[in-house]
Amino acid sequence: MGMKLMRAVLVLVLALGVAGGALAAGHDWAQPMVVRHALGETVLTKQPQRVVVFDFGALDTLDKLGVPVVGLPKQAVPAYLAKYMGDAYANVGSLVEPAFERVYAARPDLIIISTRQQDMYEEFQAIAPTLFLGVDYADYMGSFERNVRLLAAIFGKEEEAEAELAAIRESVDALRAAAAAQGGKALVVLVNEGRISAYGPGSRYGMIHDDFGFGAADEGIVASTHGQTVSFEYVLAKNPDYLFVIDRTAAIGGESSAKAVIENDLIKMTKAYQNGRIVYLDPGAWYLSGGGLVSVAQMVAEVWTALE
Repeated sequence: MGMKLMRAVLVLVLALGVAGGALAAGHDWAQPMVVRHALGETVLTKQPQRVVVFDFGALDTLDKLGVPVVGLPKQAVPAYLAKYMGDAYANVGSLVEPAFERVYAARPDLIIISTRQQDMYEEFQAIAPTLFLGVDYADYMGSFERNVRLLAAIFGKEEEAEAELAAIRESVDALRAAAAAQGGKALVVLVNEGRISAYGPGSRYGMIHDDFGFGAADEGIVASTHGQTVSFEYVLAKNPDYLFVIDRTAAIGGESSAKAVIENDLIKMTKAYQNGRIVYLDPGAWYLSGGGLVSVAQMVAEVWTALE
């Protein structure tokens, strides 16, 4: 088989594997691995040994699978990934302002990015093969599983990944069943410097409705990265049975204020407050990370608490 044809076959195999399920185990590195993703096509000629990661969800997946990395952005690292603040790992800037000279100095043979860095893809690609692993909010769990399987295929960790994914699927299925049995409507809000925005199905935090099975207190929320700006009067009017709260201020290093902001006289009139069903979600996992084996398992466990 000619090299051009071989390469075309590998592209097809990787594209089908990412879209349809687990990739074939044990990639033969005598041939390149070619991966199509949302921003282009990445060619890996060897199994990466020096990985720089700009997505905390991908980082926690690699950590769970026992794959080492050499660099990451060390600004606003979630607490559950605090070990990566150590001197053994290069600091390559922040999630939104990469330090490209430090990325280059880390001598990566793979760079992993996601949505926050997508506009800088070409600059990363000029340094080393770059893989985009953004999560599709319209298909959160599906895209999460595809990303995990892709990383597992690259690093030869397919068996470990499938075991972790099976456990998460089981917990999600149980959560959906419990949410359906208990009933009620949920609202997800982000708190930022005293203001709130709401998220509904198909949005950044829509997995609470779409995958975890909670009905939406408002089906008409416009899906956007920063949510739909709303008032406390709006929350009272929707009167959710469950209110899930993410504190952006705390996530980016500010003083946590969500509880003081949320639990005002208007919110205290809602069913969520009166029945003790306001859940303050970990901003590290939800705002900064998500989409990883560790963070998704944590997200499921936190949402479970609303039903207890």
